[in-house]
Amino acid sequence: MSDLDVPLRPKRKKVWVDYFVHFRWIVVIFVVLPISFTLYFLTYLGDVRSEMKSFKQRQKEHDENVKKVVKRLKQRNPKKDGLVCTARKPWIAVGMRNVDYKRARHFEVDLSAFRNILEIDKERMIAKVEPLVNMGQITRVTVPMNLALAVVAELDDLTVGGLINGYGIEGSSHIYGLFSDTVVAYEIVLADGRVVRATRDNEYSDLFYAIPWSQGTLGLLVSAEIKLIHVKEYMKLTYQPVVGNLKEVTQAYIDSFAPRDGDQDNPEKVPDFVETMLYNPTEAVCMTGKYASKEEAKKKGNVINSVGWWFKPWFYQHAQTALKRGQFVEYIPTREYYHRHTRCLYWEGKLILPFADQFWFRFLLGWLMPPKVSLLKATQGEAIRNYYHENHVIQDMLVPLYKVGDALEWVHREMEVYPIWLCPHRIFKLPLKPQIYPEPGFELQRRQGDTQYAQMYTDIGIYYAPGPILRGEAFDGVEAVRKLENWLIENNGFQPQYAVSELSEKNFWRMFDAELYEEARKKYGAVGTFMSVYYKSKKGRKTEKEVQEAEQAHLETAYAEVDQPMG
Repeated sequence: MSDLDVPLRPKRKKVWVDYFVHFRWIVVIFVVLPISFTLYFLTYLGDVRSEMKSFKQRQKEHDENVKKVVKRLKQRNPKKDGLVCTARKPWIAVGMRNVDYKRARHFEVDLSAFRNILEIDKERMIAKVEPLVNMGQITRVTVPMNLALAVVAELDDLTVGGLINGYGIEGSSHIYGLFSDTVVAYEIVLADGRVVRATRDNEYSDLFYAIPWSQGTLGLLVSAEIKLIHVKEYMKLTYQPVVGNLKEVTQAYIDSFAPRDGDQDNPEKVPDFVETMLYNPTEAVCMTGKYASKEEAKKKGNVINSVGWWFKPWFYQHAQTALKRGQFVEYIPTREYYHRHTRCLYWEGKLILPFADQFWFRFLLGWLMPPKVSLLKATQGEAIRNYYHENHVIQDMLVPLYKVGDALEWVHREMEVYPIWLCPHRIFKLPLKPQIYPEPGFELQRRQGDTQYAQMYTDIGIYYAPGPILRGEAFDGVEAVRKLENWLIENNGFQPQYAVSELSEKNFWRMFDAELYEEARKKYGAVGTFMSVYYKSKKGRKTEKEVQEAEQAHLETAYAEVDQPMG
């Protein structure tokens, strides 16, 4: 570990957008928050109405809606119509990447009806859900049954489809992997209108392994069967403060969930939930959780903290008190724990509404929080969008566990963003090689956290204004993201595709593995029907000509391979 020197930077001149962003809270309070609350409430009413229907009725409606999708796909004329996209508006996606590909001519398929939980199978321990079911909706149904998805992404608004086609993680990912690793089966409508069920061991197993991180470019996901686990009513959470240099902080984080003797699958040694928050280079709080029964939580002397109430301190600020209080333990109702970061959007809420963490605001207007990310995007315009990309960081770095210290040092030197979120996750060694994969030969190294079948990675969540911006210094956010991506490529890391990316097509496929994905695109007719994942993720506007030329090149390659004589 080198010294944590931060480069000196010249002062930055303010522009008109700075002032607009500074007073953006006015728009947020009087426009975004009321509309957000109304939309949340209407969504809730829709969910309640759906839950009043029997599973049989929901399945019948699902089958009818799938037939409509198939019919719509078959109406497309490949020579006249653009590539297939969902009819969802570009600003609705929760990710910060702007969905510019929809500005090119495209053929819309409406999937807005696919927002129902189709079945909770307690025998198979499977939840069958449609792609627009979100995390808040599913925990509201499952947690009262003492069940939950194995991985419940923290923000209420995140949808099953987005977490599968993109990326999803939670504090239980050090056991179960990413969200897509907990899926048992996908129901997919292919480019030719066929409806198939892909599992890890049926005839569509290649499609099953290719779908995660594919951004919906292999077919249209219409339902998924996802692993359920048994849970208890409370989470017993231990807050452990750590003070020291970055190397010591990193090791404390690793030790919080990875036994040094390598016994990574022992539930006695490994907590159910893990996360660590770094507040600066020398101070962090490691949190470890274990499910606890109502009887245990209510024993005399135990502290119950219902963090879900609107007037409660924001979770990351509450956790920070451990640095002064020392280690402490409390019991949090399970569903409230799952969504602990929703109200303040981790700590992004502090930038959006600088005073929203104050007691008076929490008490009077905290019930309106959080603003919908989609509405924040819809009200920002091109200039503010570019401003945030240049002066703000919202990125996740997925890095091998043993490289976390190096990555944190790099982030401090290049970006100086705090707090930082650390969450471990497994990347499994699979029969086929999907877009993200463990390092070759990792199982021979026997590093802390690894097993024979999975390498332990960590998500380093970097969400805030960089230190130089807060100090009024010059900062090139675009160049910082380029450097971050190059660092990830060189260190076998990955960048979730929800983020704004500067990757060229060549570097995109240096970071991710293309082989299985490209084979699946050709085999299942996605080429020429759905945009490729690189172009879907690419920053900036995509002209119809650019997209079509890229797709034509793929088509010609596919036809050339088909036309080759068999050996």
